[in-house]
Amino acid sequence: MSTTEQHQPAFPARVPGAHIADPTALGIGGFALTTFVLSVVNAGIVPTTVEPAVFGLALAYGGLAQLLAGMWEFAKGNTFGATAFSSYGAFWISFWWLTGHTDMSAAGKDAAKGVGLYLLAWGIFTLYMTVAALRVNVAVLTVFVLLTITYFLLACGEFLGSGGLGKAGGYAGILTAIAAWYTSMAVVTAFTFKRQVLPVGPLNLGCCPLPGDVLTGGVG
Repeated sequence: MSTTEQHQPAFPARVPGAHIADPTALGIGGFALTTFVLSVVNAGIVPTTVEPAVFGLALAYGGLAQLLAGMWEFAKGNTFGATAFSSYGAFWISFWWLTGHTDMSAAGKDAAKGVGLYLLAWGIFTLYMTVAALRVNVAVLTVFVLLTITYFLLACGEFLGSGGLGKAGGYAGILTAIAAWYTSMAVVTAFTFKRQVLPVGPLNLGCCPLPGDVLTGGVG
């Protein structure tokens, strides 16, 4: 070995986005709050006439804030978190546009089928993200399982014209929001208390644990 090789300094491996705070709490918190407000309407707990109250949340918190969280997850090298937050941020922005700026009056009774197709497609996406969540933790997996059920219930309600299925989807959405809030709180408290206060239930499937924040199986 040459003298040059012997004295070559060793640099520590650079962790992508190590200087960026964990965006999980922001992303999943924005998702949770917006989902909760809309789901309370869908469940029939409050009149459907107040649904426009969710539009601002859908654009700003569930949409833009969550989309930004997704971009920060890209910087941290977290493919799962980046895909989830960017996609659901885009979902809420598209919901804001669909419900407040899209004229579907020409479709007549078929408008419900269009909305049903929209929800079904998001249900399919959420289903395969649920499979990916099997490598994360119980808290995140619970959110995705409940969200998958929510999308499919709402989609079936639109296709079949069933108010009962729509309300069931609303209640499933409330449970989804509660699970997401719990996960967000687990991330925030883990940071402020410097330890895991709320358990997220690491999944042990005989695989090597993934490094990183809560959305990659870590503490946060």
